[in-house]
Amino acid sequence: MKLNLKNPLVFIDLETTGINIAHDRIVEVSILKVYPDGREESKTWRVNPQMPIDPKATAVHGITNEDVKDAPTFREIARTLANNLEGCDLAGFNLNKFDIPLLVEEFMRADVEFDPRKRRIIDVHVIFQKMEQRTLSAAYRFYCNKELENAHSAEADVRATYEVLMAQLDRYQGAVYQDPYGETSIPVVNDTEQLARFSSHTTNADYAGRIIFDEKGVERFNFGKYKGMSVEEVLEKDPAYYGWMMNGDFPSYTKKILTSIKLRKMKK
Repeated sequence: MKLNLKNPLVFIDLETTGINIAHDRIVEVSILKVYPDGREESKTWRVNPQMPIDPKATAVHGITNEDVKDAPTFREIARTLANNLEGCDLAGFNLNKFDIPLLVEEFMRADVEFDPRKRRIIDVHVIFQKMEQRTLSAAYRFYCNKELENAHSAEADVRATYEVLMAQLDRYQGAVYQDPYGETSIPVVNDTEQLARFSSHTTNADYAGRIIFDEKGVERFNFGKYKGMSVEEVLEKDPAYYGWMMNGDFPSYTKKILTSIKLRKMKK
């Protein structure tokens, strides 16, 4: 089955200094752009993170501090990368929970506008998790009948992710998914909008999932002592909580969303 694309679809994968979205940095980014006519373009950038790479991260992706010491910083490639993503929908493996939140933080630090909410987002990991529940290497073996060479190399991972999605389209065409809440949907069809809807996990107000929307569209905290409570109610009940979060170890985008809710409340 071929992808029915309205916009170019960019598969993206990041290798990083660690897994802390608020503080860790990108050391490698690879994209594979698939056009509606089937053409493909791939690009990979090594990035100087301007901080040490955690040895545990190096053990996974194999990139050392020496490998990136002469590479450009993210600020230096940010505009080029943003231009490559302009007008495109996005796809990746665990994109919703890791790559997009961390990418947003990097773009904010570089003062470059990047708003994933304007795009359809397809998370191949979510589709796989809902239907098979395994890892990328296992997904590649299961769907493509191949062994993933150089796993955790951004270029190898991004190519494998693309191949897995294409195989998912063939395997699950017409399949009906029964979710835990009793609702059914057609999970995999040849349409990026429906794939994006199916592969989303939650309705996050921020990318890290610290603040989420309830069924009425009200922002609620999704962690800590105020979990489940309306953000506006908490800001009224405990104004110091805002300051605690703004000074705390939270992603910049989470703080941006919190501030926008606070300003909106003040205008009421």
